[in-house]
Amino acid sequence: MLFQVGGEGTRPTFFEMAAAQQLPASLRAALTYSLGVFALRRSFLHKILDYEDEFFAALMLILEGHSLRTTDASFAESLYGLRRKSVRLKLRKDSVRKDSSEEVQHSGLEKRQRILSVVFLVVLPYFKSKLNAIYNKEREARLRESLWGTEDQGFDETDFFTGEESIVSREPSGNEELSVRVQLATKIKKFIAVCYPWIHASSEGLSFTYQLLYLLDATGFYSLGLQALGIQVCRATGQELMDTSSRISKIRNHERERLRGPPWLKSVQGALLSCSYAVLDYAQTGLIAAVFIFKMMEWWYQSAEERLSAPTVYPPPPPPPAPTMAKEGIPLPPNRSLCALCLQKRANPSVVTVSGFVFCYSCVFKYVTKYKRCPVTLIPASVDQIRRLFHDT
Repeated sequence: MLFQVGGEGTRPTFFEMAAAQQLPASLRAALTYSLGVFALRRSFLHKILDYEDEFFAALMLILEGHSLRTTDASFAESLYGLRRKSVRLKLRKDSVRKDSSEEVQHSGLEKRQRILSVVFLVVLPYFKSKLNAIYNKEREARLRESLWGTEDQGFDETDFFTGEESIVSREPSGNEELSVRVQLATKIKKFIAVCYPWIHASSEGLSFTYQLLYLLDATGFYSLGLQALGIQVCRATGQELMDTSSRISKIRNHERERLRGPPWLKSVQGALLSCSYAVLDYAQTGLIAAVFIFKMMEWWYQSAEERLSAPTVYPPPPPPPAPTMAKEGIPLPPNRSLCALCLQKRANPSVVTVSGFVFCYSCVFKYVTKYKRCPVTLIPASVDQIRRLFHDT
């Protein structure tokens, strides 16, 4: 049986695990969208959006730490009634059949497993987000360099492995220490840009492999991180759900008993603890409501967009035939990335709208200004019919 559709047993279904894994991403999207809307009227919220990764990591650190401490589950897993349990494999021998088998024994999480769970749930996604941002920035720099020929240096595998020096800054700096620091940062960014695609592909491949094995009931671990920590996610029993509230009360009472100082100081500290617990409870409830509202709005607008984008008109007409090249015109080079006028790689590619052929902007501007025609088809044209392109195709 591949799926536990009825929800029987303690093993969660694949869909429960997938939903719990995708919940933090939905929560982040909801918070980012809400802060973006409020930032239109409150400009100080832009500072939070500038440090979006750090803000969300700090928020999830509080939520995940509190949830693992009180419920032995992550914030998302606790919403779906799931619990994390330590796994120990005990070898069981059968003296009659003379064979052996492994028996899985579950127990509560240890302190080390809770700390490492926070690392896998918060710290690693934070660094992954930062690496992804650096990679995208370097890729955009390389794309701008290839299109417009600017001095901005992107990443290049040959430059990194051959050790060729690149331009670090346009303005000379007299501070050698700062220059060395900038060069080191540039090297690190190039290293990340070269290695990140392989790291990301390996991570996604391992994640897909574990999810497929979990779907086929070939393993009890949903991810490599859970197996490395020796943790399995199980569906909480009714008794465990009932004991959660009493466990939270015991933890909070124990923290109040640990308060030291005069009676008036204890009362103040107890009031602050009660306020912090109330804020944390309200924050969890608010975040849950925000996620569900965001998912509902996403579904609503997605349905409306699909209805608006439905094909209710006739299909577009076919494109016009390609213009014929004149015998007296300038022939096209065999390499399509070269300009037909200067026979060099196109710089600031621009198209003549009457014919559709692309040249360098400076070359075609001079030619059209002088001859008032397209260089290839000899169709009459003016400089007003020259358009610059943002992609060199």
